[in-house]
Amino acid sequence: MLNKNSCVFTLFFFLSFLTMAQAPPPPPPPPPPPGLPIDNGILILALVGLIYGMYKAYTLSSKKT
Repeated sequence: MLNKNSCVFTLFFFLSFLTMAQAPPPPPPPPPPPGLPIDNGILILALVGLIYGMYKAYTLSSKKT
């Protein structure tokens, strides 16, 4: 009887660890990709802005006269 009780106790003892075990958490998501690089496009943007500014200044000065 004692052997049977100790076997049952051991079985419940180890099964309790199995029931309390949790699955590992999911891995963290990968970091977001970096922003787009600004290469030669910034020079073109500055040139277009300068030309547009000169155009607006010319049209405003020609309307006043």
